[in-house]
Amino acid sequence: MKPIHVGLLGLGTVGGGALTVLRRNRAEIARRAGREIVVKHAVVRSLEKAQKHAGDGLTITNDPLDVVDNPDIDIVVELIGGLDPAKELVLAAIENGKHVVTANKALVALHGNEIFAAAQKRGVMVAFEAAVAGGIPIIKALREGLTANRIEWIAGIINGTSNFILTEMRDKGAGFDAVLGEAQRLGYAEADPTFDVEGIDAAHKLTIMSAIGFGIPMQFDKAYTEGIGALTREDIRYAEELGYRIKLLGITRRTANGIELRVHPTLIPARRLIANVDGVMNAILVKGDAVGATLYYGAGAGAEPTASAVVADLVDVTRMHTADPGNRVPHLAFQPDALSSEPILPMSEVRTAYYLRLKAFDKPGVLADVTRILADLDISIDAMIQKEPQAAEEQVDVIMLTHVTLEKHIDAAIRRIEALSSVSGAVTRIRLEELNSH
Repeated sequence: MKPIHVGLLGLGTVGGGALTVLRRNRAEIARRAGREIVVKHAVVRSLEKAQKHAGDGLTITNDPLDVVDNPDIDIVVELIGGLDPAKELVLAAIENGKHVVTANKALVALHGNEIFAAAQKRGVMVAFEAAVAGGIPIIKALREGLTANRIEWIAGIINGTSNFILTEMRDKGAGFDAVLGEAQRLGYAEADPTFDVEGIDAAHKLTIMSAIGFGIPMQFDKAYTEGIGALTREDIRYAEELGYRIKLLGITRRTANGIELRVHPTLIPARRLIANVDGVMNAILVKGDAVGATLYYGAGAGAEPTASAVVADLVDVTRMHTADPGNRVPHLAFQPDALSSEPILPMSEVRTAYYLRLKAFDKPGVLADVTRILADLDISIDAMIQKEPQAAEEQVDVIMLTHVTLEKHIDAAIRRIEALSSVSGAVTRIRLEELNSH
């Protein structure tokens, strides 16, 4: 049978990894796919750097249209990242009747609706397993493996850089800035780490998983994002004392009023498996009504882990290459005309529990004032610690864990607590999730 011809847009870390895996496992992949998958053309910025990949009938050029417009290419793999010119190239490839595989989470999260509509109209496939959690096959699990389930919630550690920083802060007692510098030195963090530490990268991935899990359009603009830059080693230590770990979590949950879509630092019980995922590793919990809670763990980045997902997509597209478009797995798991219009909840309407830390003057009546404010807003306290004052300090740290309540009630409580003359400075608030399997 005629081989499937692939064109790579980008031959960097992931592109080079995909080419290596395809060449190394060529026979095994052909046995799985039913025909050979051969990379015929690659587009790169630097022809000189790409020469190490030459040979095996591979043409290397620096004009992406050489691949997109090449009639001999069946599948275009977009690995250049960013939005421009990636979006235009993907849409051009689709218009030319080519299937597309991409690892570009920002592109899928922000423009997936438009891209999938174009692919549906043209009768081609767009596969994007590598866009979320590197080598972990979470997209396939959501689209296919859990298709019998009504997904209830998804919670994931889906940014390795942030997870590495939080792990180091906990293990070494170091501050955020020091650990970020170490992450940059080791190559885990970019020179500009904003997308990672501010939760934007995780929100791209969460948007994709939420759309597939609940059958809704991509709505990245409605995702709530809060990063880890304000976390202190004191809060990480206090969380440990209370039996919790702090992780940057992406959480999306189906509720009676709409869909939660949020990324933020979160306290998780230390006994949960996901709380013990450390370093640059990723993990995603998915709760389905029939299967219960399932956990997916592995490398969320890197050349060959991400290439594993890219090649898996190439095999899937190859298998379904000649299938009637109506019999293929829909891009967002649900049929395109059956997507839900359930709203994304504003953060003020989200219900969760909270960790609160405040500095209060060590004198009678202070805690009574604070607990009265919480009671007035129907916020009940689950646990509380008052630390001993340090030498020459008039204020003490008071840490409280609340039961589940509305975010807008906590917002109101914090404003009133901060206005107390007996409280010094701002109240620290970190959300808390039990992540129970029931």
